[in-house]
Amino acid sequence: MFSFYLVLKFIHILAAIVAVGSNVTYGVWNLRAQNDPSHTGFALKGLKFLDDRIANPAYGLLLITGLIMVFVGNIPITSLWIVIALILFAAVVVLGVAFYSPLLKNQIRLVEAGETSSPEFARLMAQSRRFGPGLGVIVLVILVMMVFQPHL
Repeated sequence: MFSFYLVLKFIHILAAIVAVGSNVTYGVWNLRAQNDPSHTGFALKGLKFLDDRIANPAYGLLLITGLIMVFVGNIPITSLWIVIALILFAAVVVLGVAFYSPLLKNQIRLVEAGETSSPEFARLMAQSRRFGPGLGVIVLVILVMMVFQPHL
């Protein structure tokens, strides 16, 4: 009844729910940070916690279980839907590490310095409002590749 592949698939889907579900809440956290300055620090630190401790580890588990499923399930890793998803996954990782994490750290630094009304903080918040949804679109394309496995 249960196979190793099925267990991997369950863990893979659960990790996707946790990772993407966490990411979906980022808009709410940012809205709270925007609408009430007294919540800004809490919201941004909550975002960082979710990103570092929940979403990113879940994405790591997604990659590991996905790669194991490819080999256990004899799925060609050269399938275009897998190649596209892996390239987009790498892009999300690079963008997250190189841009999103430093952006969030700088926002938190300014909050802790009491500079939430500074032009620099406003600039960082505007970048975050543009950058976050952009990453979300990439993640949605990956999700489409995984669910529909299109033969392009």
